[in-house]
Amino acid sequence: MNKFFNIIGVSLASLCLLGSCDMDRYPLTSFSEETFYNDEANLELALMGLYRGGITMGVDYNVTDWWAYSATILLDGVSDIGYDRRGFTNAIGQLTAGTLTETNQWVQNLYQAPYKRISACCRFIDGLASIGEKTPEMERMEAEARFIRAVQYFYLASYYHDVPLVTRTLTLDEANTVSKSPRAEVLKYAADELKAVAGILPRHKDLLSTEQGRATAQAALGYLARTCLIMEDFKGAADACEQIINYGDNALDPNYQTLFYPSGETSSEHIFATQYVDDLAGHGLPQHAYPIKDGGWCLVNISNHLFEAYDFLDGTPFSYEDPRFDKSNFGANRDPRLDYTFYYDGATFRGTVYDCDPEATVADKIGPGQTTQTGYLLRKFLDESWSGDINAYGVNVPLVRYADILLMYLEAKVRGGEAISQQLLDQTINAVRARVNMPPYTETNPDKLFQLIQKERMIELAFEGWRLWDLFRWGIAEEKLNEDIYGSPFYVSDQSLMQMKDGQRDPYDRWYVATRDFQPGQDVWPIPLAEKNINPNLR
Repeated sequence: MNKFFNIIGVSLASLCLLGSCDMDRYPLTSFSEETFYNDEANLELALMGLYRGGITMGVDYNVTDWWAYSATILLDGVSDIGYDRRGFTNAIGQLTAGTLTETNQWVQNLYQAPYKRISACCRFIDGLASIGEKTPEMERMEAEARFIRAVQYFYLASYYHDVPLVTRTLTLDEANTVSKSPRAEVLKYAADELKAVAGILPRHKDLLSTEQGRATAQAALGYLARTCLIMEDFKGAADACEQIINYGDNALDPNYQTLFYPSGETSSEHIFATQYVDDLAGHGLPQHAYPIKDGGWCLVNISNHLFEAYDFLDGTPFSYEDPRFDKSNFGANRDPRLDYTFYYDGATFRGTVYDCDPEATVADKIGPGQTTQTGYLLRKFLDESWSGDINAYGVNVPLVRYADILLMYLEAKVRGGEAISQQLLDQTINAVRARVNMPPYTETNPDKLFQLIQKERMIELAFEGWRLWDLFRWGIAEEKLNEDIYGSPFYVSDQSLMQMKDGQRDPYDRWYVATRDFQPGQDVWPIPLAEKNINPNLR
């Protein structure tokens, strides 16, 4: 098995094991279950299918899976740190615009996709149970299927809260009458499973290079920590992170920028990632994200809230009025992660200058149409030396990263009421900051430190799919998602060209974009109407 493990697994063997969004609607067709599970080659093919799920290769238009780039990188675009160029009327924009409904395509797809995986995992596990004594490799495969199933429940409970908890293969009648389980029960199940399989799966250091993309003990512990954070089981979250730290298999990569390029995929900082391969099994992030000058659609826009979060190099907060703010080079004198994450008017991207000035006459000029709406576009993940098909880019999508483990560990300690030492700060948040030569924190007041952790996660994990999850679990989505969205400042001679709020010039000469109308309670997504129509017990 090799890097194809997460991406190529839709074969006849795996297709015959896939279940539907409603737990069990696809019949077995091509293979006999009586003999299928006796052959490890068949099992490998089927397990590939479990990893792949419904992920679409190329451009993912309507989000096919939680592990696709659309549900990670693009999802951050509708949090407070981003803006989807299409605005609030399309399905992804509606997630945070106060217009979320039970017919939303993203809500429907991200509910149905986990149950397809869950159904397939149940059938795979049931099939393994039918063969009697298992080889060590079969035991590992079973643990991987349990891991994949538990992670689906993590996502479902994170966003939909009360959902059906299915742990075995269902008949069609059972699938169409299943009831919802309380969120706490679903989370406990996921946590128990992840903790159990962490003791079975191999450690990161023991994963063969040909097995890149398979789950490890650290991957299970990473998702366990996240599950515990939602449950506010801060000791459980800290213990899971501490186990990863104590293993010593993973470390922060010295180069933050290249960590997210194909050349950085083998770094031990990457604990678990969705696997892609250039041209053969790539994705369409460049098509979604590139500027017009490079053939892209400019969909992933960065907001002022992220831009303004990057401190000056000495650790003091950013201010437009500070003389260190260089109006001709926004990344100068700032946290280097700014320039590693996005670019702006006048910056060089892929060998040419990006020009989106409102006085310009180029295609990328900011304003109405299919161009930037903030003046800030995504650089992270995009290796500028790469020259392949922009609809088949092979960079992996990170799902569990060691930097996140360190930040979750500190958060769990702080929120769990433990006394915070300078040694703990240096081991966690300061280690993350030191990689980019940002000064260390010395703050130990829990309330103030928690604010610094929130800010650090916003910067460090930008566009890795965790910002909306953080806002929801911290209970601050209503506050953060209703703030005005501004883009880049433009120092143009004719300020009438600037887009303004209520006709008033912004004091910092920023381009006004829009204001969301996020509604209370919409941090819990509705179960799709299509599912409720089939099963009234889901209403």
